Order: sequence, then C-alpha cells, then structure tokens
Amino acid sequence: MRSSLILSRRDLDFLLHEWLDVEDLVKRPRYAEHSRETFDAVLDLAEQIATEHFAPHNRKADENEPRMVDGKAVLVPEVKQALDVFVEAGLMAGEFDEEYGGMQLPHVVGQAVFAWFKAANVGTSAYPFLTMGNARLLLAHGSKEQVDTYVRPEIEGRWFGTMALSEPQAGSSLADITTRAVPQDDGTYRLTGNKMWISGGDHELTENIVHLVLAKIPGGPPGVKGISLFIVPKFLVDPDGSLGERNDVVLAGLNHKMGYRGTTNTLLNFGEGVHTPGGRPGAVGHLVGEPHRGLTYMFHMMNEARIGVGMGATVLGYTGYLHALEYARTRTQGRRAGAKDPDSPPVPIIEHPDVRRMLLAAKSYAEGGLALGLYCARLVDEEQTAETEEERARAHLLLDTLTPIAKAWPSQWGPVADDLAIQVHGGYGYTRDYPVEQFYRDNRLNPIHEGTNGIQALDLLGRKVVAQGGAGLRLLGETIGATTARAAGTQWAAFAADLDAAVARTSSVTTTLWGTGDPDLALANASVYLEAVGHLVVAWLWLEQALACEGSTDAFHEGKRAAARYFWRWELPRTRAQFDLLESLDRTVLDTDEAWL
Repeated sequence: MRSSLILSRRDLDFLLHEWLDVEDLVKRPRYAEHSRETFDAVLDLAEQIATEHFAPHNRKADENEPRMVDGKAVLVPEVKQALDVFVEAGLMAGEFDEEYGGMQLPHVVGQAVFAWFKAANVGTSAYPFLTMGNARLLLAHGSKEQVDTYVRPEIEGRWFGTMALSEPQAGSSLADITTRAVPQDDGTYRLTGNKMWISGGDHELTENIVHLVLAKIPGGPPGVKGISLFIVPKFLVDPDGSLGERNDVVLAGLNHKMGYRGTTNTLLNFGEGVHTPGGRPGAVGHLVGEPHRGLTYMFHMMNEARIGVGMGATVLGYTGYLHALEYARTRTQGRRAGAKDPDSPPVPIIEHPDVRRMLLAAKSYAEGGLALGLYCARLVDEEQTAETEEERARAHLLLDTLTPIAKAWPSQWGPVADDLAIQVHGGYGYTRDYPVEQFYRDNRLNPIHEGTNGIQALDLLGRKVVAQGGAGLRLLGETIGATTARAAGTQWAAFAADLDAAVARTSSVTTTLWGTGDPDLALANASVYLEAVGHLVVAWLWLEQALACEGSTDAFHEGKRAAARYFWRWELPRTRAQFDLLESLDRTVLDTDEAWL
C-alpha cells in the first residue's frame, strides 16, 4: 500500500501513542468511553475522508477562487460536497460534549484528526475550523439561550461561524476599531461598521452564518477596554429556532489572496441599510457576556486559533516534505560524486547529499512542528481534565507561555519546508505541474493571520516570559530540565548538555533585555528572541522524540534519530549567534531614522 502524501499516519501513531501516551487519558472520566481503538478508528476515518473528498479539489479550489455574483460568494461545488461528508461523519462534533452530540475526544486526538484536513485542503478545512472555535467560545462565555440557539446548529454543521475583529483602518490594532453597537429597548444591539479580512464571512455552504463581532458601545471606556463582543447572525433566528429575515450584514467585497484561495476572505458591512430588520437600520446583535469584556472573550477563540494556525503551517510543510521525498526517490538525474563512467545510468536524486540535506531539514521542521502542536494540544487536555488543581494550573501556565511559539515557529519554518520541497523538485517545483508551489503559497499566510509573528514576538517577550515574575519561563526551563536529566547516560547526553546551556542563555538574555529599563530596546529585539526560544523549544521536543525511540532500530525510528541529530547539530547552534546579538543590546534598528530607509 502506498504511503499517504498528505500526512504520515506512522508518525501520528508514534507521537500520540509512543510519546504522548494518549491512551492514558481514558482513565479520566471525560474520556472513559474511549480507547486506543476508538482513537485510531476516528483517525482512520479522517484519513479516508481527507484523501477521498478534500485533497481531490485542493488544486481546483485554488485555480477557481471564490467569486462575488449578485452579492453572494460562489465557490466550486466540491467544497460543499466535502464539508457535507465531514459533517455527516460527525467530525464537527468530535471534541464537544456528548450533551451536544459530540464524541468527547481529547483535544490532542482532535488536533491529530483535523490535521488530515488541513494538510489535504487548507482552504476547505477553514470553514469547520472557524466554526468549532466559534462554538467553543460561546460555550465558554455565552448564555444558555445563546448556546441552544447558535451553538447546537454549529456543532450539527447546519450553520458555520466566523470571528470578525479587524477593520480596514485598524488592522491588528483593535484599540482603533470604530464599529458601534447601540443598545435597544428589547435588549438587542444595532451594529454599524465595516470588518475586513473575515475568513468564511460569506458563502452559501450552510443555512446561516454566526458572526462573532467586536464593537464598541457608545459611552464605554476608550481603547481595548471598551470593546464588547456580539453575536450577529446572517439571518435572524426566531424563538422556535427557525430562520427569520435577513440581518443587515452585507458582503461588500472579496479579498484576492496569494494562497488559501478556497476560503472566502471578505469585507463585510454591518448596518449600511441594505436590509432593515424590523424596519430599523443597523445589524441586530446580541451581547456575549458582559459589556466591555469582548477582547477577553475573543482571545478564548484566538488562542485556540493560534495553536491551530501553527498546526496548519506544520502540516502544509509536512505534505510538501512528503511530496518532495517521493519525487526525490523516483526522479533520476546525474550520477554520484566520483562516478567515472558517463554512460552509467542516472541515479535517483535522493542519492545526492545536498538533496538528502534538504529533505532532512524539511523533515526536522515538519515533524518537529507536529510534535510542538500535539504537545500543546495535550496541555489543553491537562489544563481541563488533570486530577489536581496544581496539575491543571501548571499545564495552563506552560501552555500560555508556549502559545506564541506554537503559532509562530511553525508559521516561520513550515513555509521553509515547502520552499525546500520546491527546491528538491528543481525547475518543476516552480511550475503548477506539481502541487508544492501551492503548498508554499497557502502556507505564506500563516505568519500573518491570527496575530502576525511580530505580534507573537511581542507577546512572548513583552508578556509571557515576564508575567508572574517570570514563572512561565522558569516552568519551561524546569520542564526542559526534566527531559535533559532523563538523557544523562544515553547517547543523547551531549544534546542534553547543549539544551541546558541554551536554557541558561535564555534566562540570562531575558534578564539583560529587561534590565535596561528601556522597553523600546527590549522589544526591538523581540522577533530574534522568539526565533531563538522557538528553536530551543523544538530542539527540546526532538530530544523528547529521540528518547521515545530508545530500544527500537527499525527504519522509522532510525529516521527519527537522524532528524533529532540534524536539529541538534545544524539547527540548535543558530541560537548561539542570536543570543549573542540579543545580549549585545544592539540599537541599530532603534537608531535608524525612517528617512534612511
């Protein structure tokens, strides 16, 4: 049987069962109805549906991006057909409570399941991805009536959801949004304003679309403290759950993207008077939770989305690596160095050392990123279901510290894996005859959306590593130290020593940066800091994987050891120069006048 070019099931089995021991989770009441067999069955189903229904139209959706026709977004029909299969299989409900028709899968298993769809067709998979995040936010912060009215149809897959944050003039600076929400006598609000870059903001895939919209109530506090969160459905919902009149939410335009083209990306106008529900202007909205706490609520969805974006970047790099690996094994060209006979047959290009270098690098990024995403997903399970409050608090703190890395590191290095896949294909890789050029274009969005990598850098250095007196950074160091202690006396002892040294440098550099008392100087270095600490974290997870391979000598485990050695010897040393730069407190960026650029 041919191995999948979408993802490696063997690697997922290794990470889930040999390393993270997800079967141990079934001892907890929430997952008691599960077993390894049920986890594997859902993974089998995901691979089948992703292979048969998502992957086949990935190129078609890219070449035939959404069109705006008579005020509606029109997609290729295969998108809806694939999503209908996904919904009918119950996969939308996978991680949700049985009360809502869900399977109560652990989050780590749910992430592995959904990875198949992101890798097979990131554009089509975005619709359920956004919907599941929308539903989780409302379950956490919405009223019972809101859950019954909006969440149940989302989990059933009858309605899809979005998150509407950005505005044309504000971008990532949410303090500057101008969308207004005016309270009404009936307890609803009327919203007016514009939202930009809204993925899944309009389509005909489902009966309704549930927009979660950030807006300001007149008279509220300035800046981000005055932001509230509202449910604004495309169609109003009658008390019996049936759809009523069209809400005043209008598709004003589609954004045409370099990649990720299968997902509608929209400019939405709220309350411009095209529709007037009840004969009055403004889009009808329902306040979620308390006024002026919208950003706090939205970050419940955003943080989950950031880890999911990191997973998406990883698996796009992963599928690019697998395609390049197959190409390198089958494409013959040239002869080995030192071959004397020009008439000898050409060899598969995988026999050329530089091609093996590129494949090993891509493997280390893809498999390292997958380990990072699944590790963070397992922390979500610990945060929610660990037996003691202390264990749950520990998982929460570690996850909070790792979240900017889980989003940004794969978003930087997943596209590098795809870039290497193009290079392995040579001239063919730069054509549309092979899919690797699309994987790169799709992946290039990931350093931008759900908070740019620059924003993640500011979050890590400006908040996460200094919060609670640096408790998160200390916990990360202790966690890495527990791994390096296990490596003592093994073939990986030198790797562990290098990791310990990098952890010590991280601590001293963080102290140096913040010891200046100059936040501008510290944060000017934030992106380099994020890169260095991200590489340290992934190196740690490669040591974890290497230790999990002990005692096994088949080709798969030898491949893991080779990738671990590569990351240790070729990648971890990058951090030394980065830490040197950070410790020097270089002011070049700050001292460069904008007129010189």
